[in-house]
Amino acid sequence: MLSTFERMVAWRYLRSKKAEGFVSVIAGFSFTGIMLGVATLIIVMSVMNGFRAELFDRILGLNGHMNIYSQSGPLFDYAYVKDRVEPIDGIDMVVPMVESQGLISNKATASGVLVRGIEWKDFANRQIMRDSITEGDLANFQDTNVAIGHVLAKKLGLRVGDKFTLTSPQVKSTPFGSMPRQRSYTVAIIFDVGMYEYNSGFVFMPLSAAQTFFQMDGAVTALEVFLKDPDQLDQVRKAVELTVEGQAGVFDWRDLNESFFNALQVERNVMFLILTLIILVAAFNIISSMIMLVKDKGQDIAILRTMGASRGNMMRIFMLTGASIGIIGTLVGAALGITFALNIESIRQFLEGLTGTELFADEIYFLSQLPAVIDWGEVMAVIGMAFALSVLATVYPAWRAARLDPVEALRYE
Repeated sequence: MLSTFERMVAWRYLRSKKAEGFVSVIAGFSFTGIMLGVATLIIVMSVMNGFRAELFDRILGLNGHMNIYSQSGPLFDYAYVKDRVEPIDGIDMVVPMVESQGLISNKATASGVLVRGIEWKDFANRQIMRDSITEGDLANFQDTNVAIGHVLAKKLGLRVGDKFTLTSPQVKSTPFGSMPRQRSYTVAIIFDVGMYEYNSGFVFMPLSAAQTFFQMDGAVTALEVFLKDPDQLDQVRKAVELTVEGQAGVFDWRDLNESFFNALQVERNVMFLILTLIILVAAFNIISSMIMLVKDKGQDIAILRTMGASRGNMMRIFMLTGASIGIIGTLVGAALGITFALNIESIRQFLEGLTGTELFADEIYFLSQLPAVIDWGEVMAVIGMAFALSVLATVYPAWRAARLDPVEALRYE
């Protein structure tokens, strides 16, 4: 434990004096460096956690954890396969789906889209879709009434009740030759799921309408499988593969998105390493400032030693002096980083209003809002790492102070 004497002397050395002004400047830079390093690390890690969580939740909220598909075209006996798969333990629901590309046009404006046909009850059972409806009524999702994203609606100038033309890549024979299949549909729902990709490029329509339009009567493209617990994916996938063996193939969301999420994880680790270097540089500043302080206080150290202070006293005094800079900087930085992360979306909107620029374009980052999820375990790890670096940075200067010979220090005084 630190004695009152040690704390008093350490505090006196921390206070700025004219004679040690340069040492205080270096200590101030060390404090600022550690504070900004800790704050930046917490903010960046929280934002990257938020990105991963938001993308994960939205991708899996709009898409099944697994897909069952025919390896030779459309899946015709999907009702039989669904009845066999749905009772498997761990499966929440199995959704028949028709999916194909199309061209949506309104007046002189057109856009390529991905058309997905699902049944009304399956649309209603997806919380992310049910809660994202901004215009229209879920009850109207039937016949030729469809749901489109708000970005796509804005691009084509469509509102609820407006009609548009959908063109299929498939062709039909006419007296004038082969012509693309076209049909008019009515906008019944406009949604905003918070992801630009879906808001701008997806059209959801009733399953029967999609089967008719894409000439897949009695068949679907795939069966989407939603799990009760995504962590049981491997076990459930093995059970599904055994159940549908020889009838259909199975792939899960990792087969489509694994490289994407791996890239996010690698980026997150690299950012953690880079930002840790800021704290490390600040710790080296503590070393340099403490070495200079020991040099300037050589006579004081010698006098204290002759008055009875032990080497252990001197070691603890200078360790406390240097560590206080890092510890206070870490605590202030942690408070700043947590506050910033908790209010990051409000801060973003304020800065955009202040500068008149778009700092977070959803068409680039795929999300409509800047997400931040604070992992308290990570926060404690960052604080602990900064504490450890701050204390370690004081060991050598404090050892130098403890090893100082009082006779040599006072020889020419």
